[in-house]
Amino acid sequence: MKGHVVLSHGLESGPDGTKVSALAALAECRGWRATRMDYRDLDARGLIACIAPRVERLAAAAAVDEAPTLLVGSSMGAFVSGLASLRRPPLALFLMAVPLRIDGYAQPFDAANVPTTIVHGWNDELCPAADVTGLARARQATVILVPDSHRLASQMAFLAHQFDYFLAAVERNPTATSQRGT
Repeated sequence: MKGHVVLSHGLESGPDGTKVSALAALAECRGWRATRMDYRDLDARGLIACIAPRVERLAAAAAVDEAPTLLVGSSMGAFVSGLASLRRPPLALFLMAVPLRIDGYAQPFDAANVPTTIVHGWNDELCPAADVTGLARARQATVILVPDSHRLASQMAFLAHQFDYFLAAVERNPTATSQRGT
């Protein structure tokens, strides 16, 4: 096993969602252990009430063993992946459709200073692409903008390709991924 990939779904999805399932399968094919988080019980509490418990659950799952860990998330899953990364920095982050703020929640998006790849839709109706490019610039993150909306529904093949590339880069040089800017 090369390490542990922990995938977090969005608010209106689940562990069997299209993106999470496809990326988990790809990680497993490459020899990584994949954990698909299930937050549906927490999400039933409502948008704001589910965030802190999601972060706690994800941080606990990421700390299960000492294996190199990658955090992957979409939408709310990206938001909590960033916050959980502050507790135990992963090797890297792969985030999709990242909200930088959630109305009613005091803490904005933040993440450990680790290599980060962001895939975001130019036409994201919930999280403006300009905000995400600003975040990427400030963090020197890789940002890939695609012609799609928040759900990135028409980008599954592209997301899989980018995730495969991301995993290959980590595998080629896992020690470099712990250093910013590589």
